[in-house]
Amino acid sequence: MQLSINEYVASLTMKLIIGLGNPGKSYAGNRHNMGFQCLEYFASRYRIPINKRRLRLKSLKAKYGMGEVAGLQVVLAKPRTYMNNSGEAVGQLMRRLDVQMENLIVIYDDMDLPLGKLRIRQSGGAAGHNGLSSIIRSLGSEEFPRIRVGIGRPDVDEVSYVLGNFTAEEKNIARETVVRVSDVILCILTEGLEAAMNRYN
Repeated sequence: MQLSINEYVASLTMKLIIGLGNPGKSYAGNRHNMGFQCLEYFASRYRIPINKRRLRLKSLKAKYGMGEVAGLQVVLAKPRTYMNNSGEAVGQLMRRLDVQMENLIVIYDDMDLPLGKLRIRQSGGAAGHNGLSSIIRSLGSEEFPRIRVGIGRPDVDEVSYVLGNFTAEEKNIARETVVRVSDVILCILTEGLEAAMNRYN
């Protein structure tokens, strides 16, 4: 597929922001869906509906929305695959939109961080996160920015924990966290990744 000059220039600056989670209402409040929850808040804040499923007449493995934030073109997307196959959706979107690797931002839950703690990184391994592992395999690279959102590590079964919903007390922290993640995304868009790392890590 050959891009026009305008499409090529746009692809150099377009940001693709992906939130990770499992699709379906039954998973919506899960700790493992923190990436979805953060992206949905950002989308509502900037009035970008995430409801499209086709791009250039072809079906996608993600739901997405396009809009403008701080003068930049952004695509916000949620994989329609389950978490462990997130790379299928991300790889497909990267190819269809011809987005540069440095313009990808992935948001996902992290048990290695306390609930509400954030870590912004320019690159790195998956550290046991299956969704991130799938993306790294699909892209053939670890060199893309990501926002790790802490959900805490349990003393009980990890699968039950991540697929469980936040407690009433945790929900208050989670709500504050999605707002901060939205601020982080805006900082990355307007001031750059390094500024966001210095301010929020």
